[in-house]
Amino acid sequence: MIPFFLMLNDKNNQLKNDQSLCPIKMLTGFPCPSCGITKSIVSIYKGNLIESIGYHILGPITVVFCFLIIGLLSFEILTKKEYFNNYIYSRKLAYGLAIFIGVYHVIRLVYFIHEHSFQEILKESLWK
Repeated sequence: MIPFFLMLNDKNNQLKNDQSLCPIKMLTGFPCPSCGITKSIVSIYKGNLIESIGYHILGPITVVFCFLIIGLLSFEILTKKEYFNNYIYSRKLAYGLAIFIGVYHVIRLVYFIHEHSFQEILKESLWK
């Protein structure tokens, strides 16, 4: 819900230009594994898929996943059968997602370091 309210209050695309509130990025200047998801979800709400994927590849997937979880939980409540535990609580799914996020984050960091100078990275942190 927070990205939805941010979208409603995003006058003049200030969200795109504002400093990130991520504590890891503020301390180090480097993005954390989840940096950009909020901006990505706001872009999805605005209907801009390409910009959303540019901020974080898991943003659109997060929106779809949230709607699926809400639908699955609603269906489970209405039918009084347990589907949630069988499909969501999977060790293989958790390991696969962790490996994907780790690999994706390393690729993002390499790209981030390649595209930004030390001064630009320092500017993103508190140590300006």
